[in-house]
Amino acid sequence: MDYNELNDEEKRVIEQKGTERAFSGEYNDFYEAGVFVCKKCNTPLYKSENKFSSGCGWPSFDDNLENVKRVPDSDGSRIEIVCAKCEGHLGHVFEGEHFTPKNTRHCVNSMSLKFLAGDKKDINKSFAYFAAGCFWGVEYYFQKKQGVIKVKSGYMGGHLDNPTYEDICTGNSGHLEVVQVEYDSSKVSYKELLQLFFEIHDFTQTNGQGPDIGSQYLSAIFYLNSIEYNTALEIIDTLESKSYDVATTLNEMQTFYVAEDYHQDYYIRHQTMPYCHAHKKIF
Repeated sequence: MDYNELNDEEKRVIEQKGTERAFSGEYNDFYEAGVFVCKKCNTPLYKSENKFSSGCGWPSFDDNLENVKRVPDSDGSRIEIVCAKCEGHLGHVFEGEHFTPKNTRHCVNSMSLKFLAGDKKDINKSFAYFAAGCFWGVEYYFQKKQGVIKVKSGYMGGHLDNPTYEDICTGNSGHLEVVQVEYDSSKVSYKELLQLFFEIHDFTQTNGQGPDIGSQYLSAIFYLNSIEYNTALEIIDTLESKSYDVATTLNEMQTFYVAEDYHQDYYIRHQTMPYCHAHKKIF
């Protein structure tokens, strides 16, 4: 995964869990409209509308986007906050101080943040990656989900750079047929997408999907961060409690290669229905 280059002081704070000097940070007394993203990986972390003045000497927020993860300090005295994508140190979170009605203060190092100005309509844009057999059918059902912006068919998980469909069909490249789901997280949650994923294919099949047999058709979730990973585990636990034998694997996201143009929007263009996918309500 590619990260932004950090200077020595940024590395001390973000990678070595340091703290910048109070009242010295660029964003301590800063209230422009926009979004604050991770300095290391550009992941959206905070909306400017949730920033407030606490007088503590560091930027303060009373709410966060889903990419902020809480981690208890080893001595149990405080709760650290990190970027869920790159694990970069942000600061600490405190509750019960009554600064705002939300009663929460994220105390964040300016050095851990980068500000994107303006009315950012893309702030809620997120991506998810799923493999559930032939990507034509998976793409079709995700395209119908409210809150989904765009779906692309492609390949992920193998050892060959820039694979073609012919490479995938051999079963030797290690790739799976995967869809990239671009969605608005203010309209649909990652958990809801996971539930749809499990409802549109046979996640108990171990050798492919329906009549499509082969390693490229296996069921898999490619997660971007620990939040997605834990959400997927939660859903799988629920399914197993319902006596399903879940064959779906969990894998860290790898490079996504967009498939050839003739694979995109397949069922929309051909005005037909998926041959091995159907929506069966489970949750």
